[in-house]
Amino acid sequence: MSTPPLPAELPAAPETPQHSATRVARHAALSQGQDTTRLVLGLLKPYRGWLAIVLVAMLVEIAMSLAAPWPLKLVLDDALGTHHLPAWLEWAHDLGIGRHTLGVALFAGIATLAIAVIGGIATYIDNYFTTSIGQWVANDLRLRIYEHLHRLSLAFYDTAKTGTLMSTITSDVATVQSFASSSTLSIVVDIVTIVFMLGLMIWLDWDFTLIAIAVMPFLLLFVFRFKKAVKDVTREVRVKQSEIVAVVQEGLGSVRAIKAFGRQDLELTHMTAASHASTEAALKARRIKSLLSPVVAVVVALCTGIVLWKGTSLIIAGTMTAGALTVYLAYLSKFFKPVKDLAGMASTIAQTTVALERIQKILGADDIIREHPGATDPGRTRGEISFEHVAFGYGSEPPVLRDVSFNIKPGQVVGIVGPTGSGKSTVVSLMPRFYDPSGGRVLIDGVDIATHKLAALRSQIGFVLQETVLFRGTIGENIAYGKPGATREEIVAAAKLANADEFIARMPNGYDSLVGERGDTLSGGQRQRIGIARAVIRNSPIMILDEPTAALDTESERLVIEGLERLMQGRTVIMIAHRLSTLRNADKIIVLKDGVVVEEGTNDELVALGGVYAELHRIQYEDPAAHAAATA
Repeated sequence: MSTPPLPAELPAAPETPQHSATRVARHAALSQGQDTTRLVLGLLKPYRGWLAIVLVAMLVEIAMSLAAPWPLKLVLDDALGTHHLPAWLEWAHDLGIGRHTLGVALFAGIATLAIAVIGGIATYIDNYFTTSIGQWVANDLRLRIYEHLHRLSLAFYDTAKTGTLMSTITSDVATVQSFASSSTLSIVVDIVTIVFMLGLMIWLDWDFTLIAIAVMPFLLLFVFRFKKAVKDVTREVRVKQSEIVAVVQEGLGSVRAIKAFGRQDLELTHMTAASHASTEAALKARRIKSLLSPVVAVVVALCTGIVLWKGTSLIIAGTMTAGALTVYLAYLSKFFKPVKDLAGMASTIAQTTVALERIQKILGADDIIREHPGATDPGRTRGEISFEHVAFGYGSEPPVLRDVSFNIKPGQVVGIVGPTGSGKSTVVSLMPRFYDPSGGRVLIDGVDIATHKLAALRSQIGFVLQETVLFRGTIGENIAYGKPGATREEIVAAAKLANADEFIARMPNGYDSLVGERGDTLSGGQRQRIGIARAVIRNSPIMILDEPTAALDTESERLVIEGLERLMQGRTVIMIAHRLSTLRNADKIIVLKDGVVVEEGTNDELVALGGVYAELHRIQYEDPAAHAAATA
């Protein structure tokens, strides 16, 4: 019976889930490391000229550091020994120096001063330019992160923590700045110093040098393991610090609500827990970092003790001079200083690596609404809006919109209503491309908005939201926020149309009055009227109103509605409303439910239809108690 031939290649063993996860993790870590390296090189590239100057200055510092022990050797071996300069310094005789003991000592003193002066100048140049590089790198990095954050879609902010972002743009950037200012080229210089000093030590006495070389592998292994441990605890510290920022940001941003409900103790409990967790993580990191200096100090002392014992025996035997041993001991100390510095930088490098990883996580976020390669400026639109089988969902959540189609003609006032969670706000968020649909198209004037330039598209759409956000600055600057360069006449005219001029005129500095943080010094009605003035001055052909009178009292609502009526004239208006009374005169009402359009028509038509809208209408007007319960 013949044996069947073996296959040319045996099939590979199936990959286990553990192996697959490990492989994916390694690939992700490698990719992240490459991205971080590219980020660092990109930040330093504009300053390569300064880096070259710093590198030259540091090389001079190294040379002066290597030369520093030699004047002492001249004094011990030549001034006190042979009473004249060595052969390699015969050129100094032409200057009348070094032909007797005090002459040699004078030369050694002058050399010491010269070495110090040259080294001092090099150190100044080094410090000046490295500090400049660190400051400008931090500036570039802050601006780059902030600019990227504003390019990200709102989907990114649906899950991102504001406290973490604030911590990254402040603390992590400061860590990178510190590293760039003091450590970047110092690492290169320490390595170069070790190499040159090792060469000089071998030249002085090679068997002594073997002592230092013998302990290096053990020291480097310790530093490698130390760095990994420090990186892990540093990452934990950064996370805990971000949580503190998040708690503070949330607590101070909601201070009115906290005081209103008397929950200061609860917020203090949150802060105490976050602060204690950060403190414990920092102490754990300190315990690990504190191991480094003692270990290196013991290694240095061990090597120094062996050299002292061995060197003394060689001096007694007459094979080594006291000056040579002194220089060698100085070099041994200097040799381990950059080694110790590099070991000490393990902590700094770990902190910087974690900071760069957190920064890269933001810069690597690809959740950006992108412009089409051939995107065009639509110019001033007529205001026709069409949704064609639009679908959308937030991340992994169930879809909010499943199949939404409708058409709005130019100049129409259209209301969008529906139960909570039906997708009303999502629909109006798709029009300016705050999000992109997962299916279907949104068109303005018959053109897919994905083909428009983002800035040009959004300039065609104005907003008056349920709560107007005011920014730091004057009332005039806030009104002109949507139209940079607006004149004072345009600002005043917009305020008058919005019924805002009357209360602005009563303020101490009028339109130059500063508003408090987020406009808290103004009433809700006043903020809304400034929001309307901001929309008026923008003069967009499409206007989105998201329940702008929901939280206002009767008098404020009357003034705001008057301003809105002026704003709406001649524009396409999309209004999200819970108060159906505001939609009685709408040209069309679109009713959403479960992610689809279930009804369209005027107020009277939909009431007569007896469907979803009629039920909402009945609850609001015929059963106020049920409406109040539903609102609550």
